Amino acid sequence: MKLFLKVFGSLLILLILLALLWFRSNLKDRNPGYLADLKIINIESSGLKTGFAAFPVTPDVPDRWTDKNGDAEYSPKEGDTFTDGNGNGIFDPVWIAGFGNGRAANGVHDDLWARTMVIDDGKTRLAIVVLDAIGFMSDDVIDVRSRIPGDAGVTHTIVASTHTHEGPDLIGLWGKSPFKSGLNKEYLEYVKSQIVNSVVTAVKNIRPAKLEISEDLSGAISLVKDTRDPEVFDPGLRLIKAVDKEDGSILGSLISWADHPETLWGKNLIITSDFPHYVREGVEKGVFNGDSLIKPGIGGIAVYVNGAVGGLMTTHPSLAVKDPFTGQEFSEPTFNKAEAQGKQLALLALNAMENPVEKIDTAGIDLIVRTLSMPINNKMFKLGVMLGLFNRGTCGWMKMRSELSVFRFGTVSFATVTGEIYPEIINGGVEAPAGGDFPVAPVEVPSVRDMMPGKYKFIFGLANDEIGYIIPKSEWDEEAPYTYERDDSPYGEENSLGPETAPILHRNLKEMLGELNR
Repeated sequence: MKLFLKVFGSLLILLILLALLWFRSNLKDRNPGYLADLKIINIESSGLKTGFAAFPVTPDVPDRWTDKNGDAEYSPKEGDTFTDGNGNGIFDPVWIAGFGNGRAANGVHDDLWARTMVIDDGKTRLAIVVLDAIGFMSDDVIDVRSRIPGDAGVTHTIVASTHTHEGPDLIGLWGKSPFKSGLNKEYLEYVKSQIVNSVVTAVKNIRPAKLEISEDLSGAISLVKDTRDPEVFDPGLRLIKAVDKEDGSILGSLISWADHPETLWGKNLIITSDFPHYVREGVEKGVFNGDSLIKPGIGGIAVYVNGAVGGLMTTHPSLAVKDPFTGQEFSEPTFNKAEAQGKQLALLALNAMENPVEKIDTAGIDLIVRTLSMPINNKMFKLGVMLGLFNRGTCGWMKMRSELSVFRFGTVSFATVTGEIYPEIINGGVEAPAGGDFPVAPVEVPSVRDMMPGKYKFIFGLANDEIGYIIPKSEWDEEAPYTYERDDSPYGEENSLGPETAPILHRNLKEMLGELNR
């Protein structure tokens, strides 16, 4: 008996030591000492150049499966079966990110992309990459930057995500179960290489350009719902069309709007970029009613970037979307609904581009980048980091490295945010409702857009990281009694680093925008 206890005790100690080593390896800083910090204030104007590129990041989905009970969760115990498409004798899942676990892809509807716009003023070269993904972590952004060849001359690279809920898991949270990562490292490597290819090719495609700024600040409000009080939207379409100064051809466009690309909702098992696919197709190739071209496209490469999607900005199944030509309403989450939404947005964008509010061909790029250390106060996030479910390390005890950037040229300014920021922080309207966990006045004031310089102000959400929801501290609500007479705690807090996230980001943006305004 004593021998058994000694052996058992030794094994237990060994297991504990191994677990501690595993936790430590997961918490290890993967980029010790890394700082993205930059400050470039260009007081001289020069001719602007732009370049565009688009490279697919579509995953291979070799196998198909039968969802016997229709729960959109692959489970052989429930009678689900698969067809072995590549003949290797095993099921090769592509786990779809967003909604729940176990969403194994069952095919591909349209390509996913890494689309890049490069802007250059002769001194500063900025690459803006937008990836069809749920999010792309800070450590991966840093890795991508290290792979971009020096002779590409890129000063700073931004990698933003559309936040599609219909693409492969690049974060690790949506595997077969809550305790199994859904990240495929081979696919992640492919995505990184395609991002680099996209940046390098966009640089090669650089041409002297005239940038036409357009906007429609109200036309798209019927296409999005705010599922959390207070109802505050970021409904404006903000647009840049890049025209070749020498031959008048269209180089590309940037389209910014704020909404979760989850119109197809949680039962969809087909890989797709959701409504952004139809937006980009419409802007590039034109908007069709069946086989009839209704509105010609502008050509070039369209880059769609998301904005302030917290709150929660979504085209919920309860929100009907009309076909712009037939008037048919779609409520159920289908590709018809996503297509109708995308066509409406494309028509709004194309109409706005016909009447630009500003044309810029000479300017200097001002750029400020700041590295942050963000505290992790969410218990489930802490566990996810320790277990290695999150595809990232830490930069201190339960702290994540992240970053913010602000930049401007001419009358246009931009702010990048590392997650799903609530629109009231961006546009104003933060409240301090009764029942909130912190009885404080609104902290995140003034609004970010009120602090941004220039006439035309773009917000890039989920840029250079995905840290989850960014919730005003005075609206934070985990404990009863709940705000706005709710019966339960709202959703956002479950997927946020914590109540100090928004104050930290707002405080830093305020300082950075103050420097940009000088």
